[in-house]
Parts: sequence; C-alpha cells; structure tokens
Amino acid sequence: MTAIIRNVLACIIGVLLGGTVNMAIVVLGPLVIPPPPGVDVTNMEAMSASMHLFEPKHFIVPFVAHAVGTLIGSLAAFLIAASHKTAIAFLIGTLFFIGGIAACFMIPAPTWFIIVDLVGAYFPMAWISTRMGSR
Repeated sequence: MTAIIRNVLACIIGVLLGGTVNMAIVVLGPLVIPPPPGVDVTNMEAMSASMHLFEPKHFIVPFVAHAVGTLIGSLAAFLIAASHKTAIAFLIGTLFFIGGIAACFMIPAPTWFIIVDLVGAYFPMAWISTRMGSR
C-alpha cells in the first residue's frame, strides 16, 4: 500500500471513528446528565426554544463528545498514517473544529460554552493525540 493511499485511509478512518465516538457520547449523554424536564433534545426547534433552561452541567456531555471524538479520530489517523502524521492528526482536528463552528450556527448555546468548546475541544485534543501516538 502506498503512503498516499494509507494517509487518505488514515483521514477517512479518523473522521469516521471520531464522528462515531462523538455521536455515541451525545446519544448516551442524557442517560448520565438528563436534560431539563420537558426538553426534547431530539428536536432542534424544541431544544432551541428551551435553551434558557439548560444549566452549565448540561454542556459537559457535548464538550466531552467533541473533545473525545476529536482525540480518538486524531489518534487513529496519527497511528494509521504512513507519513506526515502530525499534519494528518491536525487535519482531523481542523475538520472537527469546522464541524464545531457549524454547530455554533445550528444549535444555540451560551457564548461561554462556544468559546470553551472551540478553544478546548479540537486543537488541544489533536495535539494530545500526537503526543500519545508518539509514545
């Protein structure tokens, strides 16, 4: 297998694995920290209308989902890549960061959460994945 094909596969697997981890945490999160009473987190309009009911604890699961999904996806890509491992890990972090920015426009959230999420969940996790993968 050529290095280019392996690097492309690393990117694809990193995105798919990271996205799967992210979604699994988001789906299972309400079992750990239930949403406010009466809020339907499966309906975007209902969630948007009920955002004022959310407390800081309700934002832990989305942050963890974004951070762990990025970490796992970046680490997988780093470990699979044949070359340019760090760049590929940060490419995965960048793709998830772009997804985070898109989520900011689609899902209303407090400004403090948007800042914490965009600053702490993507590029730091990509960097940590490179440190973990180098060991």
